[in-house]
Amino acid sequence: MEVNILEDAKELGQEAAERCAQLLRKRIEEKGSARLLLSTGASQFETLESLTQKDIDWSKVEMFHLDEYVHLPGDHPASFRKYLKERFVERLSIPLKQVHFVNGEGDIEVNIAELCAEIRKGPIDLALIGIGENAHIAFNDPPADFDTQESYIVVNLDEHCKKQQVGEGWFASLDEVPSQAITMTVHQIMQSEIIISCVPHKVKARAIRDFFAHECTNQIPATILKSHPNYTLFLDNFSASEMNQERR
Repeated sequence: MEVNILEDAKELGQEAAERCAQLLRKRIEEKGSARLLLSTGASQFETLESLTQKDIDWSKVEMFHLDEYVHLPGDHPASFRKYLKERFVERLSIPLKQVHFVNGEGDIEVNIAELCAEIRKGPIDLALIGIGENAHIAFNDPPADFDTQESYIVVNLDEHCKKQQVGEGWFASLDEVPSQAITMTVHQIMQSEIIISCVPHKVKARAIRDFFAHECTNQIPATILKSHPNYTLFLDNFSASEMNQERR
């Protein structure tokens, strides 16, 4: 595991995006294409903004993402499809046939089956995996299912997770947050060849403290990332503020 601590979210985003760009260019040069997995949420703003400005042949990139709320319209301000369309896809030259959105509307079982079939066609070259305030990865809240071999599943969102969504401004109240979401599983995340986590902001400090303080446990889902053979964690001074000083 490699850990980088930057000054703030802006510097973190710039550094992480440059690393991602280098990796994507290398994979495209080696294989002719690259498969990219993206996180969403407020913690990813700066990284995605910087990444869209990089010189990459986006026509050779295939994009997946982690999760979406069940029964939330795609034009809702909190929709992760809307987030990625506006902040990523529409700003680049990725062919729409190479963009695989998690669709929480319509026939959920069919949507999941189609998405699982697509993602299993080959390995994810680079996965950007955020860490939530309750240390979730994707919407795998504690206690996360570390055993399922499925690629995407429907999960119930816990109270802490819902509060994060309200705190970030996606919903006006807890009552508005959907109770369920489709999420990529922990198993599928860990199949990615390279994983990078961008985790800025003070609100993530406790999760980062727990991430380092504990061995792998589904009560702190992000701890499993430490067992990945090619994992890099980008923090800023705020998210790293509760870490043991010996680790800094």
